[in-house]
Amino acid sequence: MEKNWLDVLALTLIIIGAINWGLIGFFNLDVVSLLFGTLSVISRIVYAVVGIAGLYAIVLFWKLRSE
Repeated sequence: MEKNWLDVLALTLIIIGAINWGLIGFFNLDVVSLLFGTLSVISRIVYAVVGIAGLYAIVLFWKLRSE
């Protein structure tokens, strides 16, 4: 499979989101809220971008599966 910058960016964002969710689950620590404020505009943008990366991962999954 040929990797491109969008695949790498999406996987990086998914990893960051997964680590944040792990910290929330284990320690009740939301790093995004700590950095940008609870549901501020910036934190909502961060959450939205990570969510879009998750949706893109579905496309990436199908690219991997088709090989």
